[in-house]
Amino acid sequence: MLTREQQLYHDYLVSERQYSPQTVKAYLTDIEEFLVFLENNGGFTTFNDVQSLDVRVYLNDLYNRVLARTTISRKISSLRMFYQFMVTNQFVGDNPFENVALRKHQNHLPEFFYETEMTALFDVAYQPDDALWQRNAALLEFLYATGARVTEIATLKISQLDFDQRLVLIHGKGNKDRYVPFGHFAAQSMREYLTTLRPELTAKKVHDVVFVNHRGEPITAAGITYILNELMKRSTLTGKIHPHMLRHTFATHLLNHGADMRTVQELLGHVNLSTTQMYTHVTRESLQKNYRSFFPRAKK
Repeated sequence: MLTREQQLYHDYLVSERQYSPQTVKAYLTDIEEFLVFLENNGGFTTFNDVQSLDVRVYLNDLYNRVLARTTISRKISSLRMFYQFMVTNQFVGDNPFENVALRKHQNHLPEFFYETEMTALFDVAYQPDDALWQRNAALLEFLYATGARVTEIATLKISQLDFDQRLVLIHGKGNKDRYVPFGHFAAQSMREYLTTLRPELTAKKVHDVVFVNHRGEPITAAGITYILNELMKRSTLTGKIHPHMLRHTFATHLLNHGADMRTVQELLGHVNLSTTQMYTHVTRESLQKNYRSFFPRAKK
């Protein structure tokens, strides 16, 4: 059960910030986890009684759980924002999360596929030995062609597709919409899926969601992850795949082929350019090619 402060914060996130239900849930979960930690470590009295020492102990606990730095950063950011809301509304006097600094870390490059690896995945996706191959091919094409998040693809509706202009309207995080172009292969595979397999699967269903499971129901993010990993197993590639790797691949390949950072930012739906700048890495092939082309002593 939410406290009065949590309920007011919930209403603020929904009505004023207009965050999506998933984002609101994530923020409230971060707050609830902090309260549970306090309860298990001396007890929680009021939000006003939380001190910087409590915050440091909690931060140390997060590190001991070997969470990803991005996860820890998000949790602390959530709590900092919550306390700022309470300070603004005079529920508490100070924000104990205001000056929390995370440990320094090495930057890790996002995982992505090389172009030859994407070709290997497409080769498997287009093999007609799977009854749902048309859906799987269209799904892989669209994830790669648009760089969309898995939740954006899972909730994609037919009405958001414009085949004449080859544009898709994507409903992004924070209720922010963006138009993203898609190419010939994505358009072709999507048309084939929508005109053949999907009508069969949804014969007894009434909804506008593009991608469906074998029962004709809207596919879930977990379902998409499962499909991609099945394609991975059948390919010549090793390891596991997560949908965000295709988003990373989309951005990486655009930049490697000359797209500017601002364009990639718009296509990905990033609010801040700094978020997009993690994609300034280049593939090994591009790195070697540029080195051989431009370094004066790289060639005889």
